[in-house]
Amino acid sequence: MAETFAKEQHFDILVLPETNLILVASVIEPLRAANRIAGRDLYRWALFSPDGQPIETKAGVPIPVSGRFRPARETDPLFVLSSYNWKKSATRELKIQLSQTARHRGLIAGIEAGSFILADTSLLDGFSATTHWEDFEDFSAAYPQVDMVRERFVIDGKRITTGGSLPTLDLMLELIRRAHGYSLALEVSRLFIYEQERTRGDLLQVPAIGNMRIVDTRVQAAVKLMEETVEAPLPLARLARRAGVSARHLQDLFNDVMGVAPREHYLALRLNAARRKVIETRSTFADIAAATGFNSASAFSRSYRAHYRESPSDTRRRLKVKA
Repeated sequence: MAETFAKEQHFDILVLPETNLILVASVIEPLRAANRIAGRDLYRWALFSPDGQPIETKAGVPIPVSGRFRPARETDPLFVLSSYNWKKSATRELKIQLSQTARHRGLIAGIEAGSFILADTSLLDGFSATTHWEDFEDFSAAYPQVDMVRERFVIDGKRITTGGSLPTLDLMLELIRRAHGYSLALEVSRLFIYEQERTRGDLLQVPAIGNMRIVDTRVQAAVKLMEETVEAPLPLARLARRAGVSARHLQDLFNDVMGVAPREHYLALRLNAARRKVIETRSTFADIAAATGFNSASAFSRSYRAHYRESPSDTRRRLKVKA
């Protein structure tokens, strides 16, 4: 799938008092990472608070904001972030502001307890939604007009809700995937995967892309093999055999679990590795092609251009990194 670098997307982020620091980072850091990986500003954002003062997080680390939340006729997506004591923040003034701004915005997201504020403002009436698992039953009882779903995040038309910090990270990866393709979402997700020291044989690393979590051990095995063989890609039949399934079954598993075919995931891994080398090294394109499993520099260049809508030379020229 070719990457589609659309025009720059802007988000307004309303952060309410007593929000967890990690919740704010779960929204912003994937966007920052996407900009860095793409080598251009795909995303911008502005943070606001109800009174224009820095937000004091539960960690005691204040978050500077651009100013007071005073929406007029803005149309950019709005994310409402809240963690604790949301009722204190859900003032009559704020709910009026949210109701007014909802008339113009194409998308409003309730992040963690932000879903309560949207529901309390009647902005989730008739929509599907979720919230933190600890609050799920209370939410369902308080707002029967909202169709509650036990998911990490829910995207339902003009409304988005999430169930916590890590589900919010999953959401942002999914939004990046929808806007800019699987490869970019994959590369951003890999920045947030840490290697866990294995002290027991049954500990498994479970990477995620959007709403996808690799819990099938056969898919895990195939993904690990792909990551280890970027330089010399294995045929599908051999990958499947080493994962303990048939080639056709592996195709079905990948489509079910990952949402893409094995070939697409493999190619994304290889092109992402190649792009890092284009940006971060002075290696020749022939050497990069060989290191990422392409038969020739010309084959690599064709695949790179089809994927990123620019040649490797264009990337280096744009980022002023000389080969």
